[in-house]
Amino acid sequence: MTDLEMQTFGGIPMDLATAERAEIYLQSIPYDGTSTWGKGADYGFGAFLEAASNMELYDIETDSEVYLRGIHMPIPWSGYDSPEAMYQATLESTRALLEQDKFLTFFGGEHSVSIGVIQAHYERYRDLTVLQIDAHADLRPAYEGTAYNHACALFDASQKTNLIQVGIRSMDVTEKEHMNYEQTYFAHDILGKTEWIDRAIGQMTDDVYITFDLDAFDSSIMPATGTPEPGGLDWHLVMTFLRRVFVERRVVGFDIVELAPIEGMHAPQYLAAKLYYKMLSYKYSK
Repeated sequence: MTDLEMQTFGGIPMDLATAERAEIYLQSIPYDGTSTWGKGADYGFGAFLEAASNMELYDIETDSEVYLRGIHMPIPWSGYDSPEAMYQATLESTRALLEQDKFLTFFGGEHSVSIGVIQAHYERYRDLTVLQIDAHADLRPAYEGTAYNHACALFDASQKTNLIQVGIRSMDVTEKEHMNYEQTYFAHDILGKTEWIDRAIGQMTDDVYITFDLDAFDSSIMPATGTPEPGGLDWHLVMTFLRRVFVERRVVGFDIVELAPIEGMHAPQYLAAKLYYKMLSYKYSK
């Protein structure tokens, strides 16, 4: 067995982490092939797991222990020699996972890993809303010679799904033509406010897939990303929003991406682990 195969999320008992027993799958995709500034997202999953092993597994807010439903970690999807190969492999592998009766969650890697994952989900759920929580619009049709760059992570979803973008505060002018401004919630418009939440949820279809780029958070609490943008979201606003989404819509899966650990700094990966566990807690606390 490899070291990863011997680990479980949060140190939960191995009998809760088997493929057969677990209701939840946590799939790692440690790909960092197209990031253009800060590297290291391919090391994010290990740091995330270490932090999770030091986290309490009772959630006060929901009065629950969601780990009892079982969390299985399949072998990481890795070893891709091009963005195109990564996209095709993750698309086909996600299609296969969706044939199983599990709640699928994914952990990057850079944001390009979400492209194939999201496509497999919108093929399965025909009227899908993709909720993107992110600092960056990621709406370029192609960048640096490929449509599978991290800067293109949501372009396909913008064309094929009901895309809602939250936390945006950085984009290229060329992305304006691909943005639905009625369903884009810029960080500067929503900070310190909650009125926008009703409107955003009202724009969602019944089935929702969430793609969460950790740089959505303000860089003061999440510096460990490739491009830590100031002026971002705070923890309590995000949790207020996410709980409403999970309660009022059917979240069919989610991913968390762009954790690039900083040596000697533990808080960012602990935040990522807590975010992941909170999202699971909200999913199953109805």
